Amino acid sequence: MADYTPRLEKHYRETVRDALRSEFGYRNDMMIPRLDKIVLNMGVGEAVSDSKKIKSAHDDLMAIAGQKPVITRAKRSIAGFKLREGMPVGVKVTLRRARMYEFLDRLVTIAMPRVRDFRGIPKRSFDGRGNFAMGLKEHIVFPEINFDQVDQVWGMDIVICTTARSDAEAMALLKHFNMPFQN
Repeated sequence: MADYTPRLEKHYRETVRDALRSEFGYRNDMMIPRLDKIVLNMGVGEAVSDSKKIKSAHDDLMAIAGQKPVITRAKRSIAGFKLREGMPVGVKVTLRRARMYEFLDRLVTIAMPRVRDFRGIPKRSFDGRGNFAMGLKEHIVFPEINFDQVDQVWGMDIVICTTARSDAEAMALLKHFNMPFQN
């Protein structure tokens, strides 16, 4: 297990780095953009009325990510939502290194093709500093989730953080990982 390298990480080392170096003219290997981390987040607003929902979302996100998520809590009370400070409102997990590459591989090759009416990811989802954010309406597109055992379908946010300095560099990096952007 110690010498296992994910498929996308090998692809990055063998082909993507050289392609980005020639495309953008980097003089130093440390200037070449790379993936830094992927953050997965599920907001569970229904957990205010039913505390079992946070456990369900926690278990589903753990199956998807392959590591234990953190329960996020409300920072302040909002009376209109019947929310008190400190109540659980979601779960999140940060993936790095091998798990990050494995997740990205599953996202691009398995989960995105299973999304209904999928026409590609909008290019406007970059933040100006080389990070990319997207949302999924249903977490059941991942093969780790058994559709018959799901009590509720959750949406999830996926943020891909890169070391790129601009959106163009980050988009080129993600295109080399076969991210399906809209034309």
